[in-house]
Amino acid sequence: MIETDVLVVGSGPAGSSAAKHAALSGAKVILIDKKSEIGSPKRCAEGVSKEGLKFLGIEPKIDRWAVKEIDGIRLVAPNGTDVWLNDEIELPEAGFILERKVFDKHMAMDAARAGAEIRIKTLAKGLEKRGDSFIVKCESFGELFEIKTKIVIAADGPESHIGRWAGLKTQTKAKNMESGIQFEMCNVEMEDPNVLEFYFGKVAPGGYAWIFPKENDIANVGLAVTASETDKTAFEHLVDFVTTCPATKNAQAVELNVGGDPVGGFVKNIYGDNILVVGDAAGQVNPLTGGGIISGMTCGMFAGQVAGEAIKEGNYSSKQLSKYADMCDEHMGAKMKKYLKTKEYLFSLTDDELNSIADAFQNVKFKEISTTELIKQLVKVSPKALLKLGKLF
Repeated sequence: MIETDVLVVGSGPAGSSAAKHAALSGAKVILIDKKSEIGSPKRCAEGVSKEGLKFLGIEPKIDRWAVKEIDGIRLVAPNGTDVWLNDEIELPEAGFILERKVFDKHMAMDAARAGAEIRIKTLAKGLEKRGDSFIVKCESFGELFEIKTKIVIAADGPESHIGRWAGLKTQTKAKNMESGIQFEMCNVEMEDPNVLEFYFGKVAPGGYAWIFPKENDIANVGLAVTASETDKTAFEHLVDFVTTCPATKNAQAVELNVGGDPVGGFVKNIYGDNILVVGDAAGQVNPLTGGGIISGMTCGMFAGQVAGEAIKEGNYSSKQLSKYADMCDEHMGAKMKKYLKTKEYLFSLTDDELNSIADAFQNVKFKEISTTELIKQLVKVSPKALLKLGKLF
């Protein structure tokens, strides 16, 4: 029997952030991951904001894991009408494209340097409440063993088992789970290789397509769809997109990534006696953009801090750990609710309506590139948006 104060299951950015801050708070921490290599395979378009990194106290490692600095956004309507947001505009939510396979290792190493013990290729196979602790059954390299922990932090992704095993209702409804798929490609011919491109409408029903540049002619090219909105697979939509999009018609794929993206907003049950849930497992993803690196890491930081405090006080009750949910809600809860309502509205629009909005945006002067600013301007140019979303802003 191995004993620890805090066991973090899953070494994605949210899990590593939680492990790091729990260790910095003085707790004995073990971080486990079922994969042989942290960060691989990636399941992400790899974009993060500069403001988010700054809030987390993370200095970008240019040419190591921050491989491309972004200076604008291009929004493309179904008929090809585009909106460029890159002319002397502040970029609070744009920033860097990462190399996740390097970034995730970097964050895990940060956790290790803070004092956390890392165990790779270690699978959590079951969980049992025993007294004032959890017993987590694990397997590593064919060996079965148990870890006794005062607090378990579930950071095991959108298909999370840990939360459910602990009795929390963390399942994501099918309508709120997008199917994401992406090629990493070379020979990509973007109009401007320093901007993020987003494509809307029937190209990706219930979601959108993207081109995120990484370096020179290399880019992540992908899309996310909602299964209830299409009879085709996400892969079929992606193939259609890359063969018809001018930027990718001559491109070649060198990697394929797939994964689910929970876009229904925060899961209600993200804490309980002796347990906290973070990252994709907790639905800590922007419902509108599908981005979850910064939000997951931020909530992971809060989870680590609250877990460390609980260990010091010797109190691992639900009441004590509820501070974590309060911190998450205070920091981003209101925004997430607005983004969820906006997503539901935008994905209800026809291609013709999206084209009309793109036309109206041609004469709009944006103050900054942010999700909030885009929604505010949408409300101004669209009477339907004003009716549906006006009260939110």
